[in-house]
Amino acid sequence: MKVSIITVCYNSEATIERTVRSVVNQTHRDIEYLVIDGGSEDMTLELLEPYRSRINCIVSEKDRGLYDAVNKGINLATGDLIGLLHADDWLADSEVVGDLVKKIENEGTDSVYADLQYVQGDKVVRNWMSGDFSIEKFRRGWMPPHPTFYIKRSVLKEESSLYRTDFGTAADYEFMLRMLVKRKVSVCYLPRVLVKMQMGGLSNESLLVRLRANAMDARAWKVNGLKPFLFFRLFKPMRKLLQWA
Repeated sequence: MKVSIITVCYNSEATIERTVRSVVNQTHRDIEYLVIDGGSEDMTLELLEPYRSRINCIVSEKDRGLYDAVNKGINLATGDLIGLLHADDWLADSEVVGDLVKKIENEGTDSVYADLQYVQGDKVVRNWMSGDFSIEKFRRGWMPPHPTFYIKRSVLKEESSLYRTDFGTAADYEFMLRMLVKRKVSVCYLPRVLVKMQMGGLSNESLLVRLRANAMDARAWKVNGLKPFLFFRLFKPMRKLLQWA
């Protein structure tokens, strides 16, 4: 199974090499790697040079934000399975993509997710242990960790399957809600850490940032014609608190 991994970056010279190395060192060889750069003005593109033979596509141009760049990557991807790996993140070890492929092939689903760790330096500060999927859990504020979510390209053929750029940092939540709850795309859970994420990204700067994003998460239910649990806006930030190590 061919896996397309999309890395979106902008002025990411401090972290981009770690991200790229985690992809090119995978034991699963059928990987299409795409880097979508927002027109970096630092050393990001120069640092990619040694890896050009292992990167299938590099696009560097101004974009209209993170999820506009993600959509560019999806439109360019040719793999059977598509996932994202942002420039502050890295794959946990060299076997994760192979394990992901084995899981989705064995289960016969159209998408898969796993576990995630937030790190600060070399210290793990938060474990996001996902657990099995349930629409009812989703209604009560649970969600799979988006950086571990991979979905078959065959599901994303329609324009309506792209990320909504009007949702800001909540676009990932709206996307998974639309795919897994509204469209009921089949999904399985791989119980192992897939991604390590450096603390301080756009969507995890603080609990306050997430509380603000919570209002957008609630809006995602409304625009998709769905109804969450009555106390969703209380339960969702509480779910975040339970994930801290």
